[in-house]
Amino acid sequence: MEKNDRKAAVALDSLGCKLNQAEMQRLAEELEKAGYGIADSPEQADIYVLNTCTVTHVADRKSRHLLRLAKRLNPSVRLIAIGCYAHRAPRELEEIKGVELVLGNKNKMDLVKFLDNAGGTPTQAESRPAQNTRRSRAFLKVQDGCKNFCAYCIVPFVRADEISVPGNDIIEQVKKKTDAGYREVVLTGTEIGEYSCDGLDLEGLIRNILAETNVSRLRLSSLQPHHITPGLISLWRDARLCPHFHLSLQSGSDAVLKRMNRRYTTAGYRRAVELICNSVPGAAVTTDVIAGFPGETDEEFRETLEFCEKTNFARIHVFPFSPRPGTAASKMPGRVPDAVVKERSRHMLSVAKESARSYQQRFLGKTMDVLWEQESGGVWSGLTGNYIRVYAKSSDDLTNKILSLKLDKAYRDGARGDF
Repeated sequence: MEKNDRKAAVALDSLGCKLNQAEMQRLAEELEKAGYGIADSPEQADIYVLNTCTVTHVADRKSRHLLRLAKRLNPSVRLIAIGCYAHRAPRELEEIKGVELVLGNKNKMDLVKFLDNAGGTPTQAESRPAQNTRRSRAFLKVQDGCKNFCAYCIVPFVRADEISVPGNDIIEQVKKKTDAGYREVVLTGTEIGEYSCDGLDLEGLIRNILAETNVSRLRLSSLQPHHITPGLISLWRDARLCPHFHLSLQSGSDAVLKRMNRRYTTAGYRRAVELICNSVPGAAVTTDVIAGFPGETDEEFRETLEFCEKTNFARIHVFPFSPRPGTAASKMPGRVPDAVVKERSRHMLSVAKESARSYQQRFLGKTMDVLWEQESGGVWSGLTGNYIRVYAKSSDDLTNKILSLKLDKAYRDGARGDF
């Protein structure tokens, strides 16, 4: 391919965690800076880039599906797979028709360099112009890598190198995001609670961001129970910190947690939740639960159900156990039959639905600040600081505005009100 002055239009897509979203936002900025167009969909693109996830076999399947779908929607589009699945099993993705490049986690942030070396020119008649990629929430990677090696988890195998971004660099990135109009910044990482750079820990980093920037909202992506300390929680006196804490539970049974190689007990988890709820009024605690971990008995699963019912989570993400190649759990005896896993997942989803409904009910009749994000059919949606999805009708453009709204009734996956 001969080089010319026109560069390709690139459609970016991402599966999985907020860390993946942060990486894609960064790549979009770098691509635009290098002169590439950003397309809204594969149909409008010369190149489709998917940041893959491999945390479950379902995530693997979704990655393959999206790549094939992009090719069906636009037969001339060039496919590039990057990220965790690309790191774990590159050959599986290389075998998909149309995939020209597979980049694992060590190389994916060098995407612009790979494209430039390949020519970076459009394959279609005209390169599309860059689109407005400004959003209301910016995702910033502050940390990467994990060496906990929980028995079920593939992440340490695909994100093994532990790094923390220097605090000054993060401050500058937050300032750039706020200057660009973003109202909320989400700090992401594989284990952001393990952030450590030049003597600065996560508590110090947050303190510095609040002191040195004018960010309207600051949200944390995910923490572990042992990261919840009185010093950290005291920072939530600043109203700019979103009262939302995602703490992965995985199981409410101490015996299962031990087999999972988790670093806490149910008692320790409960203490962390109590500290949050006693210190941050109205805080949302969301979590993840795995159903059907190897050896999980009916009694152990009942313990998990009861723990979740008593904890009153704002949201529970339920995952049927998915054996990941190379993990300790993939070789454990006592595999729970698929039919039992499915039934346990159904029970847990029922608890999750009731838990979310109960949490949202607490805020009906209250007026809350909402960061409005998008509109569909005249109905706008946005998020409160404590992660309630809110809907309202308006003929005005509410994009990226923080406006107060009284929540009148339950609606869809959240609540609804009227201006």
